[in-house]
Amino acid sequence: MNRKSVNVVVGAGAIGQAILRRVGAGTHVLLADVRQENAEDAAQVLADAGFDTSTAVVDVSSRESVHALVQIAAGLGEVTGVIHSAGVSASQASIEQILHVDLYGTALVLEEFGRVIAAGGSAVVIASQSGHRLPALTMEQDRALASTPVDELLALPMLAPDQFSDGLHAYQVSKRANVLRVQAEAVRWGERGARVNAISPGIVITPLARDELNGANGAGYRRMIELAPAGRAGTPDEIGTVGELLMTERGAFITGSDILIDGGSTASHFYGPLAGLAPTPKEDQ
Repeated sequence: MNRKSVNVVVGAGAIGQAILRRVGAGTHVLLADVRQENAEDAAQVLADAGFDTSTAVVDVSSRESVHALVQIAAGLGEVTGVIHSAGVSASQASIEQILHVDLYGTALVLEEFGRVIAAGGSAVVIASQSGHRLPALTMEQDRALASTPVDELLALPMLAPDQFSDGLHAYQVSKRANVLRVQAEAVRWGERGARVNAISPGIVITPLARDELNGANGAGYRRMIELAPAGRAGTPDEIGTVGELLMTERGAFITGSDILIDGGSTASHFYGPLAGLAPTPKEDQ
């Protein structure tokens, strides 16, 4: 008897759920979040829609926690899909928290799940448009972020907290590192016959985004939306459509890639009316 396929959602928010709805039918869905109530709420919504679900608590900044999640997932069946959307925002976390969760945590999730991902499996990492707005790094810095052993990452001199001007800078570097890490991991995952890609969304309306839009930097975020070519924010379903492409056989030739989906906000940032106007979220000390 064949073991059931398992899709793991790390960070049970709106974007992770939107992708899962497109790829999770007929599989077991493991929803993991740092807050048990978030995982349970998402599991209830998906169970009511016909999905077979279970939940787990995970702290992606802890190897022990991520390893335990991988063991739970592997015990449920063949891990064929991983949707990594856990993270903290630049305006709601300290520089240290951003580096530990967004940068180290993503590298850790990719390494740990890369040990069990099934042949034909795939993963999507939710990065951010912010990584595309960071000036170019040196080739040595790119390689260090891509391939430094996970447990040595945060010891890199370039990632010392005093190297960052503010939380946004740390967030941008973390999201650039996510994309570089996906490139490097695509080689290792390919040895198992699996794929891994990233998506870099712009402003997408989720509960977290609503908090940002109504927070101290709300005016700046609204300006980003208004001055982007699309003239609006995105929806989780639009990210879900891209996630479906990357995680299914229709995207079988895509691995180690990143897709920017931001309504043209980054284009406007470099070549349009947003040049020099992007908000700088305040670091929450």
